[in-house]
Amino acid sequence: MAAALLANVLYSTGFVLEKRALAGLPEVSVRRPVRLLRMVLGSPLWIAGSAALAAGFGAQLVVYRTLPIAAAQGIFVSGLVLLVLLSARLLGERTTGRERYALGTILPALLMVVLSLDRGSDTVGRDAPYPLVLLVCVPSLWAGVALYRAAERRARHRHRPPATGVEYGVAVGLLYGVSSLAVKGVSGYLGAGHGPLGAVTGVLRSPYPYLLLFTGAFGLVMSQAALQRCRASLVVPVCTTVTCLFTAVLGTLTFGEALPHDPLRLSLRIAGTALAVAVLLTMPKHHEEPRDALGAEELTPP
Repeated sequence: MAAALLANVLYSTGFVLEKRALAGLPEVSVRRPVRLLRMVLGSPLWIAGSAALAAGFGAQLVVYRTLPIAAAQGIFVSGLVLLVLLSARLLGERTTGRERYALGTILPALLMVVLSLDRGSDTVGRDAPYPLVLLVCVPSLWAGVALYRAAERRARHRHRPPATGVEYGVAVGLLYGVSSLAVKGVSGYLGAGHGPLGAVTGVLRSPYPYLLLFTGAFGLVMSQAALQRCRASLVVPVCTTVTCLFTAVLGTLTFGEALPHDPLRLSLRIAGTALAVAVLLTMPKHHEEPRDALGAEELTPP
């Protein structure tokens, strides 16, 4: 749990630093990935954000070796609260009342998942059949890229209301969900008694490093464009929610991790997941001005 909370701090800090760096750069586009990489690699602030995300990746490896997938995702979701606070403080982003109510469901969802844990009976899956991994991951990658392209096409229509970033968040969340499963797969080879050489050989023979390369490249380009166009306090929570749900549900099935047998713990685990789904469903699809901003404009004399 300590590693999971540390990963939350690192991921939230990394996303906020990248968002702040992107605000000072020219508009980036997924159609010109080389130009995008050249611009962001020239920003020390963006590099610092990426270093924080990389450190979060290392903490995530530790988490997946010690906690079941579903339980780990419930704790990762708690990072949304920190992200919203950092976005408001460092980026000046304000959330609407509807968004605050939606994000407020994260805390009881986290509490339910934590209460459902039982170190004595929870099992941690170490491996999964490769055909099953590809059956889950390949269609998800296609769906994420297709959804992102559809969101880009709709964003080019001038007469549509400005998008909040929900569609971008869902698309990137699917890619990061696949990446999370790949991280889980790699963690199974670490400390499994194969030795350093055996672990490296086993990882290279698996689909996990190649899934990480694909999701890393496409996820990087797609997430940077989404962060520059939309609020981090909305894009990242949606992305995180989709990633956590994807990993908790499909990861549990893929790696053969059993759900709690105790009816109370099982109910808490399911209810926590249902609350996380509610967060995603209640997010507004188009931009809304915060209520306090509207009130200030209405009270200003002409």
